[in-house]
Amino acid sequence: MHENDYEEMEYAKLDISREERTGFPEVVFCQGKPDDYLVQIYRKLVERDGRAFGTRATGQQYELIKKALPAASYNEISRILKVMPEQPEYDENNYIVVCTGGTADIPVAEEAAETAEYFGTRVERVYDVGVSGIHRILSKKDILSGANAVVAVAGMEGALASVVGGLVANPVIAVPTSVGYGASFGGMSALLTMINSCANGITVVNIDNGYGAGYVATQIDRLARKKPC
Repeated sequence: MHENDYEEMEYAKLDISREERTGFPEVVFCQGKPDDYLVQIYRKLVERDGRAFGTRATGQQYELIKKALPAASYNEISRILKVMPEQPEYDENNYIVVCTGGTADIPVAEEAAETAEYFGTRVERVYDVGVSGIHRILSKKDILSGANAVVAVAGMEGALASVVGGLVANPVIAVPTSVGYGASFGGMSALLTMINSCANGITVVNIDNGYGAGYVATQIDRLARKKPC
């Protein structure tokens, strides 16, 4: 590894060789970044690659980036802040599913879905299919079974991932969310349920980590399509 594999910005070292190494470009975690740093990072990424993608952004950060880069767009639900002049072309014969236990889980699910879409994966959304009305997820079995991977996003007790894992042959990526009453402990209840699931084929990412789930789902989708990373 050499210094020219990244770009020195004093306060940041842009990993310009990441896509060559891993198949995925560097993504910006916007939360907590000083305004000037964030603007310069976005400018540099767009200058180099023509696009940039950031997670956990605020509306105020979007206004800053929009002023510097008019092509920027923002989803206040997912908190994704991106500059993407062209939509990627999706393989219509392959897709992943992102599903949620409830409507309150959608912000995390949208982070996962938009991440996968940014990286070129077609996403089918199946929202509000939690176990309190299990007929809802059972009615979607065909679309779940046809996916290359399923991202199951749920708070409360997090049972959705186990149900999905017992229905399909494809990999399930479980995302615990911090949605729930006091004894859910900010997502710990869902996390422990998902980790301890007796259903096979489930892997678990961190609490509210939609980005991580969308990334892994894209890796699985690429392998399923036999597309090198």
